[in-house]
Amino acid sequence: MATSTPTKAGSRPPERQPATPADQDRRSSAAARRAFWHRFDVKGAPYAFIAPFFLLFAAVGLFPLAYTAYVSLNDWDLLNSAGHTFIGLDNYRALLHDSFFWNALRNTVSIWVLSTVPQLLLALALAVLLNSAIRARTFFRVAVALPTATSLVAVTIIFAQLYARDFGLVNFLLTHIGFHRIDWQAGRLSSHIAIASMITWQWAGYNALIYLAGMQAIPGDLYEAAEIDGAGAFQRFRSVTVPLLRPTILFTLIISTIGGLQVFAQPLLFDNTPGNTSGGPGRQFQTLTLYMYEHGFHLFHFGYASAIAWTLFLLIVVVSIGVMLLTRRGIRSANES
Repeated sequence: MATSTPTKAGSRPPERQPATPADQDRRSSAAARRAFWHRFDVKGAPYAFIAPFFLLFAAVGLFPLAYTAYVSLNDWDLLNSAGHTFIGLDNYRALLHDSFFWNALRNTVSIWVLSTVPQLLLALALAVLLNSAIRARTFFRVAVALPTATSLVAVTIIFAQLYARDFGLVNFLLTHIGFHRIDWQAGRLSSHIAIASMITWQWAGYNALIYLAGMQAIPGDLYEAAEIDGAGAFQRFRSVTVPLLRPTILFTLIISTIGGLQVFAQPLLFDNTPGNTSGGPGRQFQTLTLYMYEHGFHLFHFGYASAIAWTLFLLIVVVSIGVMLLTRRGIRSANES
């Protein structure tokens, strides 16, 4: 067992040797390292934690987007063994004079409007119903989410059978109430309504759950105060629920806009001819994504298809920004009034 050597009474303890310049350098270096890691832990660690997401997004998001922009500036034909030729903005100039492109654009906007507006109104009505005091609320909340989990291909095939001209259930019901059969795939408006109904059926419940979550975040005291002031159920909904739910409505509107302008599987599988990308014999329900797919994977004009893809991307950005600005202006007008 080690023991310390006792010092004599009155003797002075040994003096500490002054630090040499080398010791001071080591201590300052250690202090600098500790300060650096402390700053990194406080300010840099959060960015390090989210860095995998941005790296993955750059690999599967930004790089394909940038590469598609590069391809759109070339005459890129996979059937041409000579490769590709840089042509600048010629593909985009050709789009401006392409009647099929403008037809696909009109079809896309029409289907988007016919699916988004009824979808969100139905979702809002379902959310109000699910937020009320009804029996088996949990069962109905789960039930409205089931269409979202259903396969998109299965939904489209089933709806295509429902809208069949000769043996479809929809025409069967129409003839029993005195209407004539409708060839849903032959007409422009009828085909758009049929495709929009598929989208509405599958995504109305999803948006309803989002609205329901927003409604449950509204304090109950506001409803009680409005009821004490004599407001009825509809007035409470209009004066309390809708104003406080506007950010949620804006979110669902933008998400529905992005999805609605990219609709692809429904018009592709709604056609009677398997694998046909023209959207019917008269291109009456061909969307921009179908037109892009036709040029890219049927005609192998990758440069032109990439130009369509980038035009669709810019269209989605512009429409989403426009929807956001209009909604915010409506919110400010409502708050000022």
